[in-house]
Amino acid sequence: MLDALRNAWKIPDLRKRIQYTILMLAVFRLGTFVPVPRMDPNAVRAMIQQGALLGFFDMIAGGALTQFSIFAMSITPYINASIIVNLLTIVIPKWEELSKEGEAGRKILAQYTRYGTVILGLIQATGLSIGFRSAMKPGVLSNIVVILSLTAGTAFLMWLGEQITDKGIGNGISLLIFAGIVSRVPTSIFQMYSLIRVGTINIFMLLVLAVFGLLVIMGVIAVQEGERRVPVQYAKRVVGRRVYGGQSTHIPIKVNSAGVIPVIFAMSILLFPSTMAGFFPKSKIMTSIAQFIEPGGWLYASLYALLIVFFTYFYTAITFNPVEIANNMKKYGGFVPGLRPGRPTADYINRIMTRITLVGALFLAGIAILPYFMTAVSGLNISFGGTALLIVISVALETMKAIEAQMLMRHYQGFLK
Repeated sequence: MLDALRNAWKIPDLRKRIQYTILMLAVFRLGTFVPVPRMDPNAVRAMIQQGALLGFFDMIAGGALTQFSIFAMSITPYINASIIVNLLTIVIPKWEELSKEGEAGRKILAQYTRYGTVILGLIQATGLSIGFRSAMKPGVLSNIVVILSLTAGTAFLMWLGEQITDKGIGNGISLLIFAGIVSRVPTSIFQMYSLIRVGTINIFMLLVLAVFGLLVIMGVIAVQEGERRVPVQYAKRVVGRRVYGGQSTHIPIKVNSAGVIPVIFAMSILLFPSTMAGFFPKSKIMTSIAQFIEPGGWLYASLYALLIVFFTYFYTAITFNPVEIANNMKKYGGFVPGLRPGRPTADYINRIMTRITLVGALFLAGIAILPYFMTAVSGLNISFGGTALLIVISVALETMKAIEAQMLMRHYQGFLK
């Protein structure tokens, strides 16, 4: 590992990318301490402690929501906009064509996502300004300042994430979430130490939590790295005096090709009723719905698990197209032994993908809701422990693979063997 890090640092282009990524993440962390004008942070902090679901978004925002900084909304409007755009690519034929047009089409859809981020940012910021109105100085000007500050902060984070993706290492949006969660680790350790001192947590319970964390880490690594390899054989072709093909290879189908996106999507959907309740504070129906799906209840856990399974399949279906893979294989003379090229091959790959994705989806759902049951048993607030570990480990693995890919291109040995 240390040798791999030293080799990575020796490569000028890779070193610049790593330095750029670190710099952008430092800018993100500094921004979490820039407060939104005309707000009382102490009043905000007291209100957030009463809502468990908001605690999750404060976690991925690196404490920015607690301090009500300009990054208080983090990149949740961007995530919601991505969900909507991806759904609309299935509904709107023109958008579906754009998704299949390669880089040019993706750029147009990315622009739509940016527009959607600003619109949803304005809506969510309005909801927050209404929800936290008791912590705000009175007046219309205060509302305008808060809404514009929060929306501008989210737009800046979106740009920051895109810059990291283009000029840095790994996925920029995922790394921003990663940085937000990791920045909360010292606070979590201090809180754990305080609970041990007052006797709330005994040695046995601490060991149980440690074993749980270790099992989650091992499980996440196993599932993220797990894959089913479909064998592919290429027929020999004679072009002039040269013979092409004849080699054997495989198609890797990952157990969890969606990564942590389904978990983040599911949490964003579950936050929607709370946002709407902020718009209509006097509405008993919206308030009741928001309270009904507060974390800890059976309904919340069930909805959370179902949404994760749904988005795992949904995101996998968007990013992995069996028909396109089968057609490309057929075009270059490839075939799965025992199957005819074309549609039979596509159906076979689709069956494997459906079965193996179910394993990944159930694992994600289990890791996400298991801490809630542990909270019910132990009485400790560890509701987001599994989700946080899942996001941190997954993003770390993805980033290591991105660095390794850059190193292998330059004939260096990577991290993962």
